[in-house]
Amino acid sequence: MVNYLRAYYYLRMLMRRAYWPRERLLKHQNKKLREIIKYAYENVPFYHEKFKRAHLKPDEIKTVDDLSKLPIIRKDEVKQNLKRMISKGYEISKLKMLRTSGSTGKPLYFYISRKEDEYRKARHLRANIACGQKPRDRWVTITSPIYFNQATRLQRLLRFYAPMSVSVFNDVSTQISIISKLNPDVLDGYASSLLLLAKEVEKRGVKTIKPKILISGADLIDPASRKYVEKVFGVPFYDQYGAAEFERLAWQCEEKNLYHIDADSIIMEFVDENGEAVASGETGEIVCTSLFNKAMPFIRYALDDVGMLSDEDECPCGRTLPLMKVMEGRKDEVIILPGSRAISAFAIIAAMYRLSFYNQIKKFRVIQKGVEHFKLLLSLNEDGLDEKAVETELKQVFIEALNLKSDEVTFEVEFVDEIPLDKSGKFRIVISEVV
Repeated sequence: MVNYLRAYYYLRMLMRRAYWPRERLLKHQNKKLREIIKYAYENVPFYHEKFKRAHLKPDEIKTVDDLSKLPIIRKDEVKQNLKRMISKGYEISKLKMLRTSGSTGKPLYFYISRKEDEYRKARHLRANIACGQKPRDRWVTITSPIYFNQATRLQRLLRFYAPMSVSVFNDVSTQISIISKLNPDVLDGYASSLLLLAKEVEKRGVKTIKPKILISGADLIDPASRKYVEKVFGVPFYDQYGAAEFERLAWQCEEKNLYHIDADSIIMEFVDENGEAVASGETGEIVCTSLFNKAMPFIRYALDDVGMLSDEDECPCGRTLPLMKVMEGRKDEVIILPGSRAISAFAIIAAMYRLSFYNQIKKFRVIQKGVEHFKLLLSLNEDGLDEKAVETELKQVFIEALNLKSDEVTFEVEFVDEIPLDKSGKFRIVISEVV
């Protein structure tokens, strides 16, 4: 059971930290890093062995800059060494087991302690409060049932971290009915789910869903679609970035521009293919180290996402947490073109807006089967369109938008009635099987 006094204490502490001078924040990071490194070496067999293989001692990792001495670990390695990653200081039976969404394969199971669970909840609330949520607002989230919040009666009474959940696997009409009855102040969910909801709300002229703010994360949405959702609901749409292993990692504040990194609780690195840090403003793979997980530490853990550290030092909101720029997407949402050109999935989405029949598209998905082979799944609102003409225009638009020659790539178009969500409940628009 959640200790609400402790969770509230964490929240107050986190709210203050967001405004710390940058020097104090860095000092705090280095202190917490040394503590977690020493703890992991002494209590976690997996990391003890990692240090030995790297011929390192814990006292050689003194600052954030020293992290590059350690190898990067990846999801498959964690899966293979799960029991060896759990601290000897905890009984596994007393830990809470969580899992990742499994959107790119089998889910990863991991463990957290009760205190860590409370701290994660406080960090999540800090991010939402920065977007305008009040602690007792009615909060509804559209998500996978695996993430449904098991709120206690006291939790619901206090409305402290008590989101009400709607299944992402329900059809949109059912979602509208449930959400209307729940009457949320805050509507939270996958960006793609909120987009589908907005389309149906506008189509049916629904007036019973009136949130004060919208919050999304977990999947990509292009700027035009974001503006469309804001227009439909008439409220601001904020984005957050997170991973199940860490909870929230970065979030937009009221300025709705860059993302504040939870640098008081995690260390986020942006690295190149050799694991070396890239410069501010350059895209790199995201590698994170938790400064609060002791039951099962994550040290230099690759998220299979890419992004960039902003070269802007300050946000007008006054928070001093470092800033990152809008995500480029997951590594499997990055398209590799002939000549080793890499482009963001946003380029694919933007290309779709050039289509003369765009408004007649219900859903679409682009799957890159190979560097020179794309498969496009298309679900249309109407049957009257000439499929051959649609296919011809699709190919022409993509060739021009991606600056390709007609003989460089093959486009396979398949017309379908429905495009399913993935196992996690996310709707992935672009999937690369190349990266």
